[in-house]
Amino acid sequence: MNKAIEFNDKLTKRLLIYILLCSTFVSVCSTVVQLYSFFKDDVTLLEQRFKNIEKSYIPSIARGLWDFNKPLVAQQIQGIVDLPDIGLVIIENDFDFKQQFGDADIIAKKYIEYPIVFEGEYVGKLQIHAHYNDIYQRLWQHAGFILTSEFIKIFIVTFFIILIVNKFIMRYLFQISNYAQELASDNLDKELILSNRSGNEDELDYLVNAINSMRIKLKDKIAMLEGAENALLTLNGELEVKVHDRTAKLQKNNQQLQDLLDNLTLAQDQLIQSEKMASLGQLVAGVAHEVNTPLGICVTSITALKEKIEALQSLVASQTLTKSFLNDTLNILIEYEQIIERSLNKAVDLIRSFKSVAVEQHTDPEMNINLRQHVFDIVNTVKTLFKQKKYHINIEVDEKINLITYPSAWNQVLTNFLMNSHVHGFEGRNEGEISIVFSISEEALTLVYTDNGKGIPTDYTKRIFEPFVTTKRGQGGSGLGLNIVFNLVNAKLGGTIKLLESEQGACFEVIVPIKKPKVERKANEVN
Repeated sequence: MNKAIEFNDKLTKRLLIYILLCSTFVSVCSTVVQLYSFFKDDVTLLEQRFKNIEKSYIPSIARGLWDFNKPLVAQQIQGIVDLPDIGLVIIENDFDFKQQFGDADIIAKKYIEYPIVFEGEYVGKLQIHAHYNDIYQRLWQHAGFILTSEFIKIFIVTFFIILIVNKFIMRYLFQISNYAQELASDNLDKELILSNRSGNEDELDYLVNAINSMRIKLKDKIAMLEGAENALLTLNGELEVKVHDRTAKLQKNNQQLQDLLDNLTLAQDQLIQSEKMASLGQLVAGVAHEVNTPLGICVTSITALKEKIEALQSLVASQTLTKSFLNDTLNILIEYEQIIERSLNKAVDLIRSFKSVAVEQHTDPEMNINLRQHVFDIVNTVKTLFKQKKYHINIEVDEKINLITYPSAWNQVLTNFLMNSHVHGFEGRNEGEISIVFSISEEALTLVYTDNGKGIPTDYTKRIFEPFVTTKRGQGGSGLGLNIVFNLVNAKLGGTIKLLESEQGACFEVIVPIKKPKVERKANEVN
């Protein structure tokens, strides 16, 4: 900046405005104080003027009234009116004499009435009305002079202040500002030096020293950052190589793990299928054994029936048949017929239940079933595996419940529950109680299965549904029964299963969403 004063600079403008405002405020306050002092002095002079009138004019006016010297009275009153700030004078006596001099329309600021006495006798009264117009005029003159002189002084002082500030502060601030604008990372070696500085240090020198110190620190920081950046680039390159190598190794390990997981999944599926086939094999053996008994009874009854028929034919052929023998033979035949019918019906029921369970377990379709009938078929089929035990199985299912579901899934769920109660819960016992309770709501079907067996050890309760968890390790237990149940309930039936707390035995709760048969849905839509 080569100019002495650059008024376009914001700081110079603000400084000039602030100096003018402050000086103006001080000048106005000083002017007001001075004018108030002048006003008080003028008011005091007016009071003194009234006292002079009382001492100097009233005795002459009293003699003039006593002597009826009207010109003298008029001369004295005119003299009073000619005094400063006196606007109206009225004189009157008791003889209807009245004279006034001055402006009758003035607004009096001060009014005094003096009695006129001559040698102890009352001869009249004098009224003087004073105004402040002359005082105000003088005050305006004083105010104009004071303000003019003050403003001239303000502008002169402000001009010199601006010159001084510019000489000792502003031009150096311009140098510092230009240096800061030109400062960059590539010229940090350039030192800030203020030209034409005196030998004594002041705040500007402190500021320059602080800026130079900051410049040196900034230079050191940039050097450190550049070194750190180079080191970071080197480290990033090394990390990229390591990440690439480890990613390749990780992909290889992931592939190996995936292959291992596929093998384990295949093995688990094979074990689950083996478990299902083993369960089906047990059912086949039990049903075969149960069917064998009524069929044996039928064979025996048919053999006996055949002998009776041959004996009857022989007597008929020899014409030695008696009525009593015929009646006895008919009664025996009827009894054999009833025995054969009962046995065949029992075998038919067993085969039907087994067929329903076995076929659905392999075909695995989604079907519309009567839940009560299906549950009884499953229980009757599984009961053949522990027919020598005296288990009491309580089944509570509404016979009106028809729903679309996977019968094979329920076959496996109930079969595993019953077999676990038989093998684990009632181990070493011939008696036990089992409860199978189904309840239905608008959205879900709930099964609560309980038994009063030994229950599940505490160590196994949190992982009872995990695969290969069994209390019969090494004794023929695979640990897949409840895991199969868990997978069927969650994946196939879309529900949940959990182990409930029970004072005795085990208690499981299964909740699955329901699908109503199409016929019922249509009926509901019509309704």
